[in-house]
Amino acid sequence: MQPTTGAARSRPFKTQLIKWIGNKQKFAHEIIAQFPPAFGAYHEPFLGAGGVMATLAPRQGFGSDIFAPLVEIWQCLADDPAQLKQWYAARWHEFHAASDKVAGYEAIKARYNATPNGADFLFLTRSCYGGVVRFRKSDGHMSTPVGAHDPIAPVAFARRVDTWQNRMHGCRFERMDYAEAMARARPGDLVYCDPPYAHSQTILYGAQSFSLSGLMEAIDACKRRGVHVVLSIDGTKKSGNHYCDIDLPEGLFARELMVNVGRSMLKRFQMGGQTCESEEVRDRLLLTY
Repeated sequence: MQPTTGAARSRPFKTQLIKWIGNKQKFAHEIIAQFPPAFGAYHEPFLGAGGVMATLAPRQGFGSDIFAPLVEIWQCLADDPAQLKQWYAARWHEFHAASDKVAGYEAIKARYNATPNGADFLFLTRSCYGGVVRFRKSDGHMSTPVGAHDPIAPVAFARRVDTWQNRMHGCRFERMDYAEAMARARPGDLVYCDPPYAHSQTILYGAQSFSLSGLMEAIDACKRRGVHVVLSIDGTKKSGNHYCDIDLPEGLFARELMVNVGRSMLKRFQMGGQTCESEEVRDRLLLTY
């Protein structure tokens, strides 16, 4: 087994490609520090904003998600980064050519909701409120309003594309269910799971139908065939005063740690923009080894 990029070589970096609620990029190095010193391929079946994968910068990585527009963005980064830059620039100019920012944003959001696609979704993640990509249960449409701050200029976004393409050059991206993605991991590989959180993310895409028990079965199958698994899941809220109790299979995980991930942007969104000093959140990091 040849080791991938190890924890000792992973360093934090600040630039996000897409804005995404629950993004672990700021704390990715703390998570990576708990990874095995050597492992085969790296698998991330709930890719989201890709902050952990990009910080790790694995020599061989497989990123996947069930959400087609999101995967389209990652595939474009890998296959045609110039196209990704053009997607963003065209919508940035469209946004600023509108009568006001709300009108510009809502026009792009309406087009996306009519025909979901990666190009519109890319800009929406960078211009919606706090990266809270929220979807209505009634029709599946994205409903998040425009954010308070102007999205970054195309030249700044282009630099981010270059940075991320370089860090992700060893990775492949596919649309698939987490169970299928985890089933292809081989003995000695590492799987990092960051699924929707049961206590805090039920308004986000895919969270309404997500089954934690099904994920536990997939983790157990990985462990039985010698695949290392790390799981981020609900820990504490309200500055540590509320513990999110989750029923976990006995003996599945060998270790448990807590990682402070800062204030909850989702709670801030739900509370109309309040600063939410009392909403400090810590994640549970569960390891099968």
